[in-house]
Amino acid sequence: MSSTIGTLFRVTTFGESHGLGVGAVVDGCPPRLALDESDLQPQLDRRRPGQSDLATPRREADRVAILSGVENGRTLGTPIALLVRNRDARPGDYGSMARIPRPSHADYTYLRKYGIHAASGGGRSSARETIGRVAAGAIAEKVLRLAYGVELTAWVSAAGEVEAPDRTADPPARAEIDRHPMRGPDPESAERMAAAVAAAREARDSIGGVVTCVARGLPPGWGEPVFEKLEAALGQALLSLPAAKGFEIGSGFAGARLRGSEHNDAFAAGAPGTLATAANRSGGVQGGISNGQPVVFRVAFKPPATIGRPQATVDLDGRPVTLEAAGRHDPCVVPRAVPIVETMAALVLLDSALRQEARDAIAGRIAEHGA
Repeated sequence: MSSTIGTLFRVTTFGESHGLGVGAVVDGCPPRLALDESDLQPQLDRRRPGQSDLATPRREADRVAILSGVENGRTLGTPIALLVRNRDARPGDYGSMARIPRPSHADYTYLRKYGIHAASGGGRSSARETIGRVAAGAIAEKVLRLAYGVELTAWVSAAGEVEAPDRTADPPARAEIDRHPMRGPDPESAERMAAAVAAAREARDSIGGVVTCVARGLPPGWGEPVFEKLEAALGQALLSLPAAKGFEIGSGFAGARLRGSEHNDAFAAGAPGTLATAANRSGGVQGGISNGQPVVFRVAFKPPATIGRPQATVDLDGRPVTLEAAGRHDPCVVPRAVPIVETMAALVLLDSALRQEARDAIAGRIAEHGA
């Protein structure tokens, strides 16, 4: 199993949905960074269950504890262990489904791969696994903000068939996004999204949606061509999220319908010593390397697989059964996915920044010696 992401800023997550707890180990965090739980808790609060009628009713405070790597409020440069205890786990809810692989869940594939699977809540395939990602990503966000001036903002741009107005050219602030429980900055479309989620829940069903994210302040030069291009690294990270089924950057799939004369980003004079682009259809990345413009991408999430309606399926012996789903689940994941998208992007961007820093430092030392 691959539970680690990153090269220089490395994060390993652990834990199952209904086990004792979940968390992460962060290796490669720069030393002397001021850090305590209050730096991580805001993003965990935005991710936690039970925060509105649009989310699962599971009640978890999701309070994070820093177990190592920090002393007297400063990082030591050693591994940082982060833990969130599960307080409202109910593994017994899943007893009747132990031999029924749930439609569109990972029960069957985990069983075939490992010969065993966590029958309660999906184990590692549960969205609860993302707690470790969010806690670690909150650290990455702080480093990006302090060291590079990079800011990440994500919001719900679609839920079901309801789409919000495009805000990528003028990204909203998090306070504006969080005013509505749907985390859509446009009040009118956010209300229609919430109504669509409520209707799905009333019908004992679910809907999907799209989260848009903008990262501002990146300098040119981040990304590792050719197999770890910046958009490829972001795509891999974001598609690793539970329920994520699509990723696009810049113009994305819509760009395939344009001609080159319509799609090209012409260069213009930027700040002294730099160039800018007149448009940003590339989404801030060209040749797999950041070009100094905002990085703009979108992630599509499928409807949650657990629904209240009876579903005709088969058990592990192939015998027809009707599945009456148990457990507590979101009718739409995108409102709680917003901080997860932000923090996962932060993990990728910080790792890219550190790799470029290492390259620049070595090149500088070589130049000093006149080589």
